[in-house]
Amino acid sequence: MRKDLVIIPEDTPGQLARLGEVLGAAGVNIEAISAFTGQGKGIVHVLVDRADDALEALAADGIEVRAARRVVVVALPDEPGHLGAACRTLADAEVNIEQAYIAAGSKLVIVCDDVDRAKALLGVTDG
Repeated sequence: MRKDLVIIPEDTPGQLARLGEVLGAAGVNIEAISAFTGQGKGIVHVLVDRADDALEALAADGIEVRAARRVVVVALPDEPGHLGAACRTLADAEVNIEQAYIAAGSKLVIVCDDVDRAKALLGVTDG
C-alpha cells in the first residue's frame, strides 16, 4: 500500500542518498519525494509503493520514520487550473489538506484529514 513517510534527518550531506540507497536495496519504489531543510534538520516526505517493506528496511538501517500516512493520489491533466479545481472540490467539502506535492506524471499526492472521503470526491479508486 502507498503511504507518505515522514523522515526528519540531520541536515548533513548524504541523507537523501542514504534514504534512496536503503529503499532501492529493499526493492521499494519511490513514487514522489519532497525534501527541504531548516534549523539544522531536514524534512522529507517520500511516497513509496510498498510501505511495510519500506518501514522495515528503514528501521533496520536506523532511519526513524516519524509518520506513515495514507494518501490520496490523483492523476491531474498537465494543464492550467486542474490543481485549483481538485483542491477546491476538497475545500468545498470541508476536507482539510495537510500536505500536498506533485509526483511524476502530474499526480497530485494529498495527505488530508479524511482520505476516504477525499478519494470519493476526486474519483480515486485505487488502494
